Amino acid sequence: MTSTPHHAGTVAVIGRPNVGKSTLVNALVGAKVSITSNRPQTTRHRLLGIATFPEGQLLLVDTPGIHREQGKASASAMHRWMNRAARGALEGVDAALLVVEAGRWDEEDTLAYDALREAGVPVVLVVNQVDKFKDKAALLPFLAQANEGRSFAAVHPVSALKRKGLEPLVQSLLALLPEQPPLYGEDEITDKSQRFLAGELLREQLMRQLGAELPYATTVEVETFAEEVGRHGPMYRIGAVIWVERDGQKAIVIGKGGTRLREIGTRAREQMERLFGAKVFLETFVRVRAGWSDDEAALRTLGYHD
Repeated sequence: MTSTPHHAGTVAVIGRPNVGKSTLVNALVGAKVSITSNRPQTTRHRLLGIATFPEGQLLLVDTPGIHREQGKASASAMHRWMNRAARGALEGVDAALLVVEAGRWDEEDTLAYDALREAGVPVVLVVNQVDKFKDKAALLPFLAQANEGRSFAAVHPVSALKRKGLEPLVQSLLALLPEQPPLYGEDEITDKSQRFLAGELLREQLMRQLGAELPYATTVEVETFAEEVGRHGPMYRIGAVIWVERDGQKAIVIGKGGTRLREIGTRAREQMERLFGAKVFLETFVRVRAGWSDDEAALRTLGYHD
């Protein structure tokens, strides 16, 4: 009696900004390892989400969205860094997911597809947010458009948010991966540290709670991260700095009487406690560092490494 072969390998998750790449990674992993918001460019770092199944293991590389730079002069150091991170995720992967929004294909989707074609890896097309279409037959013209002149190993309409259509997608991906044992333990869900995840969960609340432009002028640096043994088990003491670029932005983040900063901190702490399974004491500060998002040296000191 032969056992079913076990497949494992790395899959890059690529697409234009704000198509649900991080939501899809979280749904496949079964835990929140990548932050989400309805704002483009929420994801700034490459992050590995580890999805383990009886028949195989997917190492999902969540990336910033690939976007078109309007010339070197106008692209900020942050935008250039995110594009490098997204394209760098294609190095050495076994397969790739191209995630697009159901009913919409634009030049940035073409840009992402072209990057995958140049990388020479098999590509699975994921058409996300199909729950917006009550009549699934209405999707057929779009699927025909997406396939025209392009080569995909498989095409899967899904709703990452509602976790619909994921099982066939997993089977298609595993079939593209080499036969080998798991590369990570069954209980591992990401390659990132808890310290990194704490900073990301705080930044997620900045993306969700601030006005349209301000989140892009903010970043988070975790200065202290200590695990202690409390009366009811492990607990974490975390001190984090929210960096902004101008004094006026600092005032907005703090809010009248500190109300907005408290709300941001409370929501972030709740998410940390849920993910870490432990009590969290979170202290936040807001500081100004002019022009950090367009300063390569500043980006490196704030944790943005190639």
